[in-house]
Amino acid sequence: MSRKIRAAVVGYGNIGKFVVEALQATPDFDIAGIVRRDASNVPAELETYEVVPHVSHLKSVDVAILCVPTRKVEAYAQECLELGINTVDGFDIHGQIVPLRASLDQTAKRCGAVSILSAGWDPGSDSVIRALFEAMAPQGITYTNFGPGMSMGHTVAVKAIDGVKDALSVTLPTGAGVHRRMVYVELCEGHDFDAVAQAIKSDAYFVNDETRVFQVEDVAALKDMGHGVRLERKGSSGITPNQLFTFDMRINNPALTAQVMVVAARAAGKQRPGAYTMIEIPVVDLLPGEKEAWIKQLV
Repeated sequence: MSRKIRAAVVGYGNIGKFVVEALQATPDFDIAGIVRRDASNVPAELETYEVVPHVSHLKSVDVAILCVPTRKVEAYAQECLELGINTVDGFDIHGQIVPLRASLDQTAKRCGAVSILSAGWDPGSDSVIRALFEAMAPQGITYTNFGPGMSMGHTVAVKAIDGVKDALSVTLPTGAGVHRRMVYVELCEGHDFDAVAQAIKSDAYFVNDETRVFQVEDVAALKDMGHGVRLERKGSSGITPNQLFTFDMRINNPALTAQVMVVAARAAGKQRPGAYTMIEIPVVDLLPGEKEAWIKQLV
């Protein structure tokens, strides 16, 4: 049996907890340790693992799964790559993926490591479906309709805004790839709701969508991890029109994000040094075991 992949989990919030669970259920991985800012805070479920303040404190790490806020991904990824550790992240600001890829690619190649970025379900596995749809009908339009459900990236972005004590961002699809963002906030004492609402609407996560902000007393009472997506493409195969493809799923948001990050961590060890998005990774590299067995089973 080949050596197990040793993965470090960097960050232990919503995603980090589900990544640990996914790794525990995946036979070809070992958990090398958990990286937390407060390494003295070790919950009961982590007592059997090393919990450290920095990935450099762990031994024999093959890949670091970065469960950190999107806007901190680049700094964490650069640190790990400089140590020769492969990285996987869930960076989810679509318009900033190309420059991030260029930045991480340069470091990864110099350090002989691999970085797979934006490896959640969107961007991530949905990106692979969109690429396949494009190949099947080269002329046409694809609509990505998210929700209804909690967007973790948008929620984290709101929580980072000055004056916000707690927050929830819910995405509602209105059709044809257009969305409404419903944002619920608890305010810190002394902060003005109108100023906070304007800061939210001006943030890059929200500026291109209709966004409604509401002040509530208890955000926790509203939270639900359910989410979903419906991808639709209508186009032409060759010169034949009216080809219609649909991909639809309803999910637990952090659980699926974590699962995709774990399989991307497996694929990282099979790539040449550099940075990759998921559409650049052979799908079979996401799967465990021998390639020929999967070809026999799936093709």
